[in-house]
Amino acid sequence: MTKLLIKLFIKNSDKPENPVIRARYGMLSGIVGIVCNILLTVAKFIVGTVTGSIAITADAVNNLSDAGSSAVTLFSFKLANRPADEEHPFGHGRIEYISAMAVAFLVLMMGVELIRSSIDKIINPEPVQFSIAALIVLLLSIGAKIWLALFNRSIGKRINSPAVGAVMMDSLSDTAATAVSMVALILSKFTSFPLDGYMGIIVALFIFYTGISIFKDTLGVLLGKVPDPALVKSLEEEILSYDGIVGVHDLIVHDYGPSRVFASAHAEVPASDDIMECHDTVDRIERDIKRKFKIDMVIHMDPIVVDDEAINEMRLKLAGIVKSVDPSFTMHDFRMVDGPTHTNLIFDLVIPHKCKMKKMEIFDLVNSRVNELGDNYYTVITIEHSFVEQTGLEK
Repeated sequence: MTKLLIKLFIKNSDKPENPVIRARYGMLSGIVGIVCNILLTVAKFIVGTVTGSIAITADAVNNLSDAGSSAVTLFSFKLANRPADEEHPFGHGRIEYISAMAVAFLVLMMGVELIRSSIDKIINPEPVQFSIAALIVLLLSIGAKIWLALFNRSIGKRINSPAVGAVMMDSLSDTAATAVSMVALILSKFTSFPLDGYMGIIVALFIFYTGISIFKDTLGVLLGKVPDPALVKSLEEEILSYDGIVGVHDLIVHDYGPSRVFASAHAEVPASDDIMECHDTVDRIERDIKRKFKIDMVIHMDPIVVDDEAINEMRLKLAGIVKSVDPSFTMHDFRMVDGPTHTNLIFDLVIPHKCKMKKMEIFDLVNSRVNELGDNYYTVITIEHSFVEQTGLEK
C-alpha cells in the first residue's frame, strides 16, 4: 500500500533529495495521517459512546489530536520548503523541527486531559458494556495504526524528517493505547471493578512517554546537538583524501533543517606549497562535498611546516605528552618559534566536554612535562573543545 500511494501521488519519487519531491513526501504523510485518524476518531467515538467506555472515547479524542498533528506536519512541509530570503539566508528548514515540537506539545496535552478524565472515571465509575462490534473496531484501529506507523517510518527514512518521525512515534504510542483500551473492554465482561479508569491512566502514561521522547529529540536538534559521528568521519576522510592536505581539524556542522546543512573546517597544508595550488585544492574539496554530501562547506587553510626535522620531532614529542595527560586529548596548529633565549611551542589543545579537569590544571600538567624536555621551552597553549565527536583520523 505504501509503495502504491507513493507511486500514485509523488512524481519522480526516486529523487527524495530534491527539495520539491521531499516536500511532496511530507505532504503525503500529512494527508494520509489526517484521513486515517479522522476515520478512526468517528468509529471510536461512536463505539465509546455506545459502550460507555471512557478509555475508548479518550482514544477517539487522541486520534483527533493525531489528525491535528498530521495537519501540522502537512503545513510545516509547505513552509519549510520556502526558499532562503534576506531575513532567513539559511532557509526555513528548521520549521520541520518546530513542527515536531508542536506535535510533542499536542501529545502531552492529550495525556493531561486523559489523566483528568480517567481520575474522574475512577471516582465516579460507570459500567462498560462489552460488545463484539467495539472489539472489532479496536482491532481494526490497532491494525490501521500499525500500518500508519510503518508508512511514516518508510517516508521518514526516505526523506530523513524529524517531523514525520514524530508522527510515527505517536502512531506507535496509539497502538499501545488502543491495545490497553481493548483489554479494558474484554475484562469488563468478567468483572464489575472499574478497570476503565485505571486503564485510561495507563494509556495516558504511554502518551506522556511518547510526547516527552519527541520533545527531547527535537529540542536536542534545535539546541545544536553533536552531528552524526559517521558523517564527521566521512567528511574528514573526504578532506584528507586530496593531495596536498596533511591534516584536518576544527570541523563544525550546522544543521538548519534536513537537506540544509552547512559546515566549516580547517585543512592543514604544507607551508612550502604554492598558495594558489592549495587554494585550488580547497575549492575542489568544497565543490565535491557539496555534490556528494549536499553540504555547503567552507574550508580555511592552515599552513604548517612539514619538511623541518626538528619541528617534526618536537611535534611528535608534544603529541605524546598531550596523550600522556589524557588519551582523549588531541593537538593541532603546531608552530615552533626560536628566539635568542628560548623557544616558543605554540599549539591548540582539544579536550572533550566531559573532561573533569580544569583548563589551568591541564595547562600546568602539559607545561610541567614540556619543561622536562628543557627549561628553554615555553608553551603557548590554546585549550578548546571540539564541536564534533573526535575521530582521531590522521593522514
